Amino acid sequence: MKSRFLKAAFAVVSACTLMACCPEKENNTQGAATPAAQPATETASAAQQTKDENMNKLTLTAEWDKVFPKSDKVEHSKVTFKNHFGIELAADMFVPKDTSLKVNGKFPAIAVSGPFGAVKEQSSGLYAQHMAERGFLTIAFDPSFTGESGGEPRYMNSPDINTEDFMASVDFLSTRDNVDPERIGIIGICGWGGMAINAAGIDTRVKATVASTMYDMSRVTANGYFDSANNADARNEARKALMAQRTKDFKNGTYDLAGGVIDPLPDDAPYFVKDYYTYYKTPRGYHKRSLNSNKGWAASAGTSLLNTKLLAYADEIRNPVLIIHGEKAYSRYFGEGAFEKMTGKKANVPAKLDATKNWSKTVGNKELLVIPGASHVDLYDDVNGRIPYDKMEEFFKTNLK
Repeated sequence: MKSRFLKAAFAVVSACTLMACCPEKENNTQGAATPAAQPATETASAAQQTKDENMNKLTLTAEWDKVFPKSDKVEHSKVTFKNHFGIELAADMFVPKDTSLKVNGKFPAIAVSGPFGAVKEQSSGLYAQHMAERGFLTIAFDPSFTGESGGEPRYMNSPDINTEDFMASVDFLSTRDNVDPERIGIIGICGWGGMAINAAGIDTRVKATVASTMYDMSRVTANGYFDSANNADARNEARKALMAQRTKDFKNGTYDLAGGVIDPLPDDAPYFVKDYYTYYKTPRGYHKRSLNSNKGWAASAGTSLLNTKLLAYADEIRNPVLIIHGEKAYSRYFGEGAFEKMTGKKANVPAKLDATKNWSKTVGNKELLVIPGASHVDLYDDVNGRIPYDKMEEFFKTNLK
């Protein structure tokens, strides 16, 4: 029984699920705006591409279609920019209305993405808007192959390309006239927490990194949950299954989808599966473009994650990193592992925490913060008031100066 639910959870966050055949048509039938209804959009620079070129390539919604309310403290717009693979990314940009928060006419900036299988209208946009209210120019972007961003076939993922997505967001931010290129940070949520740390390992322009409720997607894909399948035989069986899926997809000319969050939810589902359901499958977090809310990743999307290790050079990151996890998050061991990789020190989180205050451990400029009583999904939104925005504001203001 447990393995059945672990498999279902793996489909949500690991490497499996969504429409590869005619995805743009599917999005349009679900209410995406036509080109004539597109909002005002900014681009990285006129030298790189023009606004008209961008708007012809991507279909961007005009209406506010987030799962969280719009703030009156920030200006919002859609922006687009290309990564080094030529894939055009769509993002929501939030600019503080309070211009007194600028230093020498410029804002510090933060790029946000995640969770794995979500879209910018969900958690990443929420984080970005909150941080913009606190004085940062922010963008929340859809990774390649997902949401309103480009990339074919749809609903694929890649450690390399998705790390590059973060780097492309820094390209965009660092060339804006109202951003200080020496004060740029990134936030990765869930599976994009691992991608964010990976990006910090290569991109020295990233001055500070937050990984919230993080997953190491290559670790869970290659080793199974809690490293329960960390052996050559298990990985070989996974490879066989993936290659059989690739053959099937090629023969059919389409890409099967692995499925998003299990629905309907069985009564005997473990708490973490119920956690996902309460976010992705209810009005709390459901979104029509979210992979986890609908049909999920392409079933063969785990190929790169199974063959590539994230965090290979995490121990060489010189700039500050803050890892945030919930005490009760079943994914917490990913954050502890990343912290130990970066610092060479064990996390040693106490078996029981004081319910009245957050627990933290700092080694050099790397910190692991654990929120008492919080689950994995508690750090997706504001429903349970668990996201430590004050701590993130302090972290970025200290390190983006």
